Amino acid sequence: MSTTSHFDVQHLVASDTGLLRALLTVFGDAFGEKETYTGSPPSDDYLRGLLGGEDFIALVAIRGGDVVGGLAAYVLRKFEQERNEVYIYDLAVASQHRRRGIATGLIERLKFIAKARRAHVIYVQADPGDEPAIALYAEIGVREDVLHFDIAVEEPRRCR
Repeated sequence: MSTTSHFDVQHLVASDTGLLRALLTVFGDAFGEKETYTGSPPSDDYLRGLLGGEDFIALVAIRGGDVVGGLAAYVLRKFEQERNEVYIYDLAVASQHRRRGIATGLIERLKFIAKARRAHVIYVQADPGDEPAIALYAEIGVREDVLHFDIAVEEPRRCR
């Protein structure tokens, strides 16, 4: 666990299902999507498998014994070279704890983990209009404008 003067960053392991559940609550509150993050919680076995694997990274920021922020990231194995990329899927800090360096601290800790997992880049996306996130990521990374498409999983059409 790394420590700053006002919060600790902890890399979650398989036995930390309670901390991951607390992070899900922070995400639900921060994103205004409580039902998505806490309405149908996965089992402890599922969370232990996720946290114990090499392709998922969860970090939490703890202040005063409470989870006040965190991130969830995926390690993507590349096929064109023997290397990985790390995708920050979710990152949030509870509203009353923002502007204190917590998000930056989480990303800094992720850099060490990404390097250990042979990643050559960490990437993240931000929604248009989310100015605080855009400002944070612009300070520490290079902006790329891309289009994102969600493709529904449904009955596939027959391929010819």
